[in-house]
Amino acid sequence: MKVKKAVITAAGKSQRTLPLQTLVDRDGASRSALAILADEITAAGIEEIAVVICPGDEAAYTEAAGPHASHMRFIEQPEALGYAHAVHCAATFTGNDPFLLMVGDHLYLSRTETSCAAQLLATAAAEKCAVSAVQATHESKLPLYGAIGGRRLRGSDLLYQVETVIEKPTPTEAEQKLVVPGLRAGNYLCFFGLHVLTPIVMEILARQLVEGRADLSRALSEIARGERYLAHELQGRRHDIGVHYGLLTAQIALGLAGSDRDEILTNIVELLAQSHA
Repeated sequence: MKVKKAVITAAGKSQRTLPLQTLVDRDGASRSALAILADEITAAGIEEIAVVICPGDEAAYTEAAGPHASHMRFIEQPEALGYAHAVHCAATFTGNDPFLLMVGDHLYLSRTETSCAAQLLATAAAEKCAVSAVQATHESKLPLYGAIGGRRLRGSDLLYQVETVIEKPTPTEAEQKLVVPGLRAGNYLCFFGLHVLTPIVMEILARQLVEGRADLSRALSEIARGERYLAHELQGRRHDIGVHYGLLTAQIALGLAGSDRDEILTNIVELLAQSHA
């Protein structure tokens, strides 16, 4: 399954300014979060990118995208009708093609030489099905993420057959429906903010919108019941820049993964020493 298109959602009321934030990347250059995401997408072999934005934000996003703006399409979400509606706003762009879906308020750091996006795309190509990235997450953070229930594929430490999806489950729901054998107690597989999805998801979202309000987790759960759908526990970490101190944490992580690691470590040690002086 060759994926040639990517969609970034960035229209949420609390999300719309986050991709515009400036960070220092691993090479020491000041870049917007949007440009860092676009770097990861294009490095993985995708050149067509749609960004779903709030009305009136195109100029700011074009500037933040820098050189990537030339191969981006900015799609306005006319009303604030939620995340799933924002995804469906890109239906004309994705058409009958599979696509990579990313959220605009996360950054990703791989623990290998292969980026998180490239890891997920490779799995989708090999398995020829929809794949969502997941990360083992403590139950205290369940209110922040969608989570999956399923079983580990035989012969794989990182792939799971998805059987159910619940958006922001309670600990009780998770304990009853989302326990995955092999994970530490109190940990669940929560979404990473990266998905490779097949065109059927847009069909399901369109039907949901006709019936009422669309919900991506509910759509993914329907996909799991109807076709092969996997979760991949990526070798990397997600950094949600929208949570308290999230931007700071992401910046530190980028710095420690880059060429200025020693300088940053020295500065952190000095700050710690000063704070306890």
